[in-house]
Amino acid sequence: MSSIYIGVDVGASRTKAAVLDGEKNLLGYAVRKSGVDFSATAEVCLAESLDMARRGKADIAYTVSTGYGRSNVAYSRETKTEIGCHAKGCYFYFPKAITVIDIGGQDNKIICLDAAGRRTSFKMNRKCAAGTGAFLEEMSSRLDIAIEDMDTLAKQSTSMVRLGSFCTVFSATEVLENIRNGKKVADIVKGVFFSVIQRILEMDSISQDVVMTGGVVANNPYIVTMTEEQIGRKILVAEYPQLTGAIGAALYAIEASSRTELTG
Repeated sequence: MSSIYIGVDVGASRTKAAVLDGEKNLLGYAVRKSGVDFSATAEVCLAESLDMARRGKADIAYTVSTGYGRSNVAYSRETKTEIGCHAKGCYFYFPKAITVIDIGGQDNKIICLDAAGRRTSFKMNRKCAAGTGAFLEEMSSRLDIAIEDMDTLAKQSTSMVRLGSFCTVFSATEVLENIRNGKKVADIVKGVFFSVIQRILEMDSISQDVVMTGGVVANNPYIVTMTEEQIGRKILVAEYPQLTGAIGAALYAIEASSRTELTG
């Protein structure tokens, strides 16, 4: 059987693995909570993604890791930055000038690429959980609802409650006050989503075609709809928005393997 290439994206919240063949087809993938043992989680994701692809470790030609815990992947031969891998993964699906908005568990990224896929700028929010998956998890806890129910609830809103603060701590207080004042949970959840969007849009100007990625986007597609309403145009989303970093890493693995063959 032909060789396969592995990309592993070890985020602070979730670890993702992707298996590509030499034709850049996605054969298998896995997503797990990163937990406290990044190395062990990366091993589990590799096993699950290989199982989906119906392939074995002997078929692996090259592996590249990325993300917060990229150095904890024992079977990785090379590491790449998450900025580079998200950019590469998104450009693979949308090969034109794009602005990538990635909403992760602990940070947000805005990456601008030109028509050739070259990065022209990027912004990252690392200092505050507001506008990230962690923010949504905190708000779901305050509202005493399952985080997987937030998207459906937000769609049901008829009178969105606007939160005055971007800060996670202050927003949590606002949420409790709105509950006490009898506001509907659906309207509060939509306000929480709106807060996430505003936090992202204040990071940088959005002037190109927009691609949205990340676990928050994968699990809460209504955030994409709401963002489209804010910027006034259609947003592009890959089939597996949570995997773009891992897929980008796997694409780097294909390139690295080709270089190795040429020089070896």
